[in-house]
Order: sequence, then structure tokens, then C-alpha cells
Amino acid sequence: MLFTVNLDYLCYMQFIFSPSKKTLLFSLPLFYCCLPLYAQETNRLDTTTIHNLHEIVITEQYRNSEIRATAPFRILSSKKIETLNAFQLSDAVKHLSGVTLKDYGGIGGMKTVSVRSLGAGHTAVAYDGIPLTDAQTGQIDLSRLSLENVDLLTLNSGQSDNIFQPARMFASASLLNIRTFSPLFDSDENINGRIGLKTGSFGMLNPSTRLNFRLSQKIRATFGGEYLTADGEYPYTLHYGQNDDDLTEKRVRQNTDVANLRLETTCYVDVSETEQAVLKAYYYRSERGLPDAAIFYRPESLSKKRVKDSSFFMQGNYRNSFDPKWQLLLNGKYNDGYFYYLNPHYRNQSGKEEYTYRQNEYYLSASTLYRAFQRISFSLSSDYALNNMRSDTPSFVNPRRHTLLTAIAGKFVSDYFLATAALLNTVTAEQVDSGQAAENHLRFSPTVGFSVKPFAGQDFRMRFFYKNIFRLPTFNDLYYPKVGNSRLKPETANQVNIGLNYALSWDGFIPFFSISADVYHNSVEDKIVAIASQELFAVSMINYGKVAVTGLDLTAEAKIDFGQKTVLALGANYTWQRALIKTDPTASDYLHQIPYTPRISGSGNAALETPWVNCSYAVVWSGHRYKLQNFAENRLPAYADHSLSLSKTVTINKIHIALSVEVLNLFDKNYEIILNYPMPGRSYRGTISLKF
Repeated sequence: MLFTVNLDYLCYMQFIFSPSKKTLLFSLPLFYCCLPLYAQETNRLDTTTIHNLHEIVITEQYRNSEIRATAPFRILSSKKIETLNAFQLSDAVKHLSGVTLKDYGGIGGMKTVSVRSLGAGHTAVAYDGIPLTDAQTGQIDLSRLSLENVDLLTLNSGQSDNIFQPARMFASASLLNIRTFSPLFDSDENINGRIGLKTGSFGMLNPSTRLNFRLSQKIRATFGGEYLTADGEYPYTLHYGQNDDDLTEKRVRQNTDVANLRLETTCYVDVSETEQAVLKAYYYRSERGLPDAAIFYRPESLSKKRVKDSSFFMQGNYRNSFDPKWQLLLNGKYNDGYFYYLNPHYRNQSGKEEYTYRQNEYYLSASTLYRAFQRISFSLSSDYALNNMRSDTPSFVNPRRHTLLTAIAGKFVSDYFLATAALLNTVTAEQVDSGQAAENHLRFSPTVGFSVKPFAGQDFRMRFFYKNIFRLPTFNDLYYPKVGNSRLKPETANQVNIGLNYALSWDGFIPFFSISADVYHNSVEDKIVAIASQELFAVSMINYGKVAVTGLDLTAEAKIDFGQKTVLALGANYTWQRALIKTDPTASDYLHQIPYTPRISGSGNAALETPWVNCSYAVVWSGHRYKLQNFAENRLPAYADHSLSLSKTVTINKIHIALSVEVLNLFDKNYEIILNYPMPGRSYRGTISLKF
């Protein structure tokens, strides 16, 4: 029979099959790899996913993968993201529990994410299963990533239960994984796609397109792109003091213009029922102003710094289930990055500061999965990467880093118990053209986790995980002129988490409800920090810091069905954390909350779907934070950012036309996430898209 799967995400299946059929060969990748299956619209069939399956029984949907997980696992589908009034990837990520976003304001401002106060360097960002890298800074700027092609966004706070993946996916404290859309077709069509246009306040214009092609019965291809331009000149209020009655000045943010171009193409080849190959090429280019901090008695017009950067990568993936007990996964990637910085008003002999950085990565990965028994499987993954960096900065040493990662993992799964364990081995070798290279490293990093369902009739689970991991010093930490320190040690983190999950699902007024609670403790040793050096206005990097993080994450979701095709979806996250500096008991900052980390934060959203119009509301809020030591003069006030949107989709001659209007920062709150980098006030955005 013909059978199509209509789920967003699938992690566990039960199969009833005949040994004479090839059903098992098709089923194994889905069961052990926790691979995503793509949601299909009514009457839309993808011929590449149609197989002669016999007596298949699906027992769990994608939501249950969050509940079964041994470590906190959050999922945002494309439909969910639409209700969050998110424009950039960072706008969606800040709705996930435990996330602290550093945002320097505006569309072009840098945005980095830290999970559970471990720092952006401990958070890996993967694009279709292969992590993005930046050896220079060690952190990914989320403002460079678009939501236009995102099908699914997941966050693992710890280690994923998917053991069949590249070794690099084991090598971080948390993982943000971005999955893009895969092309789907009606039985009688060979091309479809989407064209969209967004426009809004502060000169924002954002056309985009995504086209899907069926080249043959076994080959599909996609092409997508977007262009974004904005002047970014938004008004804000500068306060000359800490009190509301102090002197204020109305200003307009300057030098915040941005022009971004993103192009992406992917080719899917279904070699056979058990083999698939995917090849992706991605190009990004940006030119933007780099605004200065908004400070007293310094006019905005003095800000003239400019940044140009680009990134190109090509990555390939090959997957083969060549035996009922064995699977093979091969990945490869080439990445080229470019960064140009200009400060035309710098006090040196040339009267300006100008430099260029280029970095490259060559990456290969091989993974295999062995199903030893019905419920027990093992995996072995090995990755090799070569990173290098060049610059026209005087005396730059042009570093190179060879990294070999090997991970061995095991997994046991049943209806009531899920357990995983992994051991990661990391070997690095550093080289430079001149001067002293950093130390080579050999490290072992263990991970263990389990979840238990104690009651047969209730979807209630308890979970626990422990993970030891580290992050290498970046090229900037080690080799940046006058700042870098080639003797730095890696920054080591130990994570412990205990959590509870409970979910209810039934036909009726409330078809779905779930709640989860996780208590965690993270300890960081040899934290890399910058301290003042003997040279005026200069700093140096040292292993000095110790940080202990204790926290609580609460997450709840519910759906209410009013009938007549009217559904209300609700969601909320709450995070409490004490991220304390424990470096030196005699220091003034001992037991102080680390900078820019709120004690409490959270988010909420509500989406109402009706036959006439859809309405969604979202809020992100944060308690007060400190820029440095926890003294009153360093405190940044709490804030809440509300947004509201209305949307409607109509169909004319098989063309789906979607319209939406949004109000962002609804109450025009004047606030800062990073001191002296004001966020935009109330703004408006409109979107029209055609899906054909």
C-alpha cells in the first residue's frame, strides 16, 4: 500500500513487518537516528518518500521526543515560529528556556546566545546536521542567519539522545540545530515555491524566494535567497543618570544601516530506498555600519565604523542503511569566511584603523551505527577538521589548528526507560607561521543520561544527565596582537541536570497539555577572562575565572479547542538562575552574578487560529542585570518586550496568499540588553507571500 508520514518530527517507532519485505531497511534510519520527517499538506505527496510499507504502526509524535529526552530538548516548528513574531533567528531563540541573548541592537547588531550562563562559546549552532564554526571568535552571530528557510529549530541543553551523528555534535555544552525545508511535490507537479516581501519601520525592505524543482524521480533541488536592507535609524531616549527624573535627551541611532544578501541551493539524490545524498551550497554577504555605544556628550554623528563580512560553505551528506544491523553516515564541508573592519577616525599615524581577516575550514566526518539487539545500539564517529586564519594585521601569526574528534556512544530504549552514554576524545595540534604556538591537547569527555517512565498509564517521566565538556581558546584568545595569550588552557564545564516531564493528550476541549521542570548545576573551571595589563588601554587573556551556575527552568504548553476550527495555543517559559563568580574569595566581585545574566527571565506566547483571521501575541521579559560587579550603579533595569500580529491566508487558483501585520515592542519600551546599546522602540512590519 502507499503510505505517507504526516508528522513534524519522529523519534520512536514500533514496526510489525514481514521478513520477506524490505520494510526494516527503510525503518531503521528513522528509529535509531531520530531523523526528521517532513510534514505534508493534504493531497501533497512526495514521490521520493512513498514506499510499499506493510503494517506500520506509529506510536509517538514529535512532541513526545521532548518528553522522552534524557536532557532538556526544545522544539520550535516553522508553524510555531510564525506565532512568535520573529524576524531573525535570534528573535525565535530567545523564547527558549535557559537562553540568554546578547543583542547589540538593531537589525545589523551582533546577536549571540548563551545557554544556562555557560557563554556563547559553549553553544554550538548546526545547519542541517553540520555545525557552523568561527575559529576566530568561537561564537556564531545569529544576526547572520535567516528564518526564511527554517523548517525546524531545536535546542539541546546538554547531549542529544541521537547517538548516530558526527562527533562534533558531542563536543559542546548545548546545541542549537537548524533544519531547513525539504522540497515536497504533488504527484503531477515538478516545480513549486514561495515568494515573499517584508517591509517595515526604519527603512526595512526584505524580498525573499524559495523555489523547489523535481528534476527526476530520484533528484530534487531547491534554490532560495533573500536580500535585506534597512537604514536602522530608530529613535531612543538617553538618560543622564539612574533616576527617572534625571535629564534625558531624545536621539536617533546612527550608522546602523545594513545590507545583507543570502543565497542557498540544495540537491537531494535518492539513490535507493536505503541511500540518500544531499549537497548544499550557502553564500552570505553583509555590509553594515557599526554604531558606537550611546554615551553622554558624544554625538551619534561621530560613529563611522564599518564592517564587511561574507561566508561561503559547501557541505555534503551521504547516508546508507546497507544492512539491517548497520548504517553509515558521511559528511564533508568546506567553509571560507571573510571579515573587514574600518575605523576611519583612529588616532594613529595613518589616521585610521583597518584590517582584514580570512579563515577557512576543511571538515570530514564518518559515523556508523550498529544495532546489537532490538533495543540496544552503538555508534562510532570520527571527525577531522583543519582551521586556519590569515590577516593583514602587522605581526599576526597566521594560526592553524588540526582537530581530531572521536566519539563512541551507546543507547538503550524501551517503553519505560531510555539511557544513553558517550565518550568523546579530542586531539588538537596548533601551528603558527611565527612566534609561539598554543599547547596541543588530548582530552576525554564523558556523558551519561537516562529518563524513566514509572507509571504505565501516565506520560510522566523523570530524567537525569551529566556531561563533562570543554571549549578550546579561540584564535582571538590565543593570538590577537597585544591581547592574545598562547598559554591559555581550555575552559572546562561540568553539567548536571535533574528534570520532570508530564504530558496529557486526549480528544476534547484541551487536546494537549505538557509541563516540564529542570533543576541544573553547571561549574566552569579555567574560565577565560580579559583583565587589564600594564599597558594603558590594553587587556590580556588569562585563565582566571571560576563560575558556578544553579538554575531552574519551567516550561508549559497547552492547546484549547473551541470547535468551529477555532484553536488557542499557549506557551510559557520561566528561568531562575544564580550564576556566581567564585574565582577569588578576597575579590570585590566574589559571589556576584556574572555580567548581563538576569536572575529571572522568561517568555510567553498565545496564538489564536480562527476561520477568519489568526492572531498571535508574544512577550519576552528579563529581570535586572549588572554590567560588572553587582553594585547599584552597574544595574540595568528589567524590561518586557511585547509584540502582536494578525495574519490571514487566502487561496486563489491554487495560489496561497498570506498576509500579516505586526506591531513590535508594543508598549514602546526604552531598554538595553547590553549597556549603552539601546534597542528599537515600537515598530511595525508587514508581510505578503505567495505560495504556489
